[in-house]
Amino acid sequence: MSDFPSFPPGFVFGAATAAFQIEGAADEDGRGPSIWDTFARRPGAIVGGDTGDVACDHYHRYREDIALLKELGVGSYRFSVSWARVQPTGAGSGNKAGLDFYDRLVDGLLEAGIEPAVTLYHWDLPQELEDKGGWRHRDTAYRFADYTRLVADSLADRVPRWITLNEPWCSAFLGYANGLHAPGAREGTPALAAAHHLLLGHGLALPVLRDAGVREAGIALNLDRVVPATSGPRDVAAALRAETQRNLIWTEPLLKGRYPESEDDTWAELLHDRSFRRAGDLDVISAPLDFLGINYYTPSVVRDAPYRDPDPLTRQADDNRFEGIGMPQARHTAMDWPVAPHTLRELLAGLKERYGDALPPVHITENGSAEHDLPEPDGTVRDTDRISYLDGHLRSVAAALADGVDVRGYYVWSLLDNFEWAYGYSKRFGLVYVDYATQRRLPKDSYHWYRELIAAQG
Repeated sequence: MSDFPSFPPGFVFGAATAAFQIEGAADEDGRGPSIWDTFARRPGAIVGGDTGDVACDHYHRYREDIALLKELGVGSYRFSVSWARVQPTGAGSGNKAGLDFYDRLVDGLLEAGIEPAVTLYHWDLPQELEDKGGWRHRDTAYRFADYTRLVADSLADRVPRWITLNEPWCSAFLGYANGLHAPGAREGTPALAAAHHLLLGHGLALPVLRDAGVREAGIALNLDRVVPATSGPRDVAAALRAETQRNLIWTEPLLKGRYPESEDDTWAELLHDRSFRRAGDLDVISAPLDFLGINYYTPSVVRDAPYRDPDPLTRQADDNRFEGIGMPQARHTAMDWPVAPHTLRELLAGLKERYGDALPPVHITENGSAEHDLPEPDGTVRDTDRISYLDGHLRSVAAALADGVDVRGYYVWSLLDNFEWAYGYSKRFGLVYVDYATQRRLPKDSYHWYRELIAAQG
């Protein structure tokens, strides 16, 4: 495929990873346990009983991975800092060995001509903080601001782009509502408290980053393009409820300083629950962003569905009278996610229409697909489906730019095959194939395609 989409000068092409998914070295150099270390040891929590103890061994092989990034030609590399490696208990002074690792990583990236982009929180809360209540408790937001200061004091002089939180929806609802992610809790209102405290932690971290002199600070949200299954009024109403829970519960506080309104009385009551909110919180949360990161993979097609538990006091916080269904006409990835690249353009257009000048510049901070990758005898990995996926979504980004949406960058998820959370090592998203038994890295055809696309931009 040689007719690549084109992008304006200065558009950032990058690749992304996350600490727990690639670093390994779980017990080395003073790193403390995180909620994912604990969760991965819960029987049945992770496919195959996998853990992140070794992952891609990036902690020891980061130089090799920097070389892959340099050869790929990316202008930026988005990685996350392990809170438990930097501050093992989630409080107190920093762990020098942990900070030194990220110091070496940043210097290595800069020497390779690659701009570092740091994510401060990609789901790996120190276990000791979870033992004290985790994100259900307001104090965790203040501990996050303290941790931000430790990392910023070490890296802010060389890292221009910072992301406070990655996908707080997953942390709050997959972690505290349905138990699919760490810490594996199945709760109701505490999940909404976690959502609020995550946003508060973001807001408290922003002035810390400003004081450290960082050039750009933002947040990465996994926003959905929500589509009703039919044009019937019940499905349309279900889509509005899904839009509230998946998107507006984040974008309204961040960009408008308010929680969304809801036609559903119970949801409206929960969204405006005062038991965990304080006066002034929304002012902190809505501090101006330099950019909004958007992680996007697939649309959400939803239909009306009854509560599984009819008691509004005990039902799960993620059980809001809608359920997702597939798109039979679309190709599905190895995650069984429908591929519909045009929906990314629609999502971006919808954000611009809703927020206007309040929408900051956008970076697509994650986009990619898990496919059924197998090396050929000649050592190639012919992942043509991934190339088609990336090409389609990049064309959708280019179309959004033409529509007037201020998109500044695009990061492929992911540089490497890695520990895919509850799926363990059973799903592969990487541009680079990882043989977990030997840790051999093998660039796939998509790696070479992305390199050619970047080079074609001049």
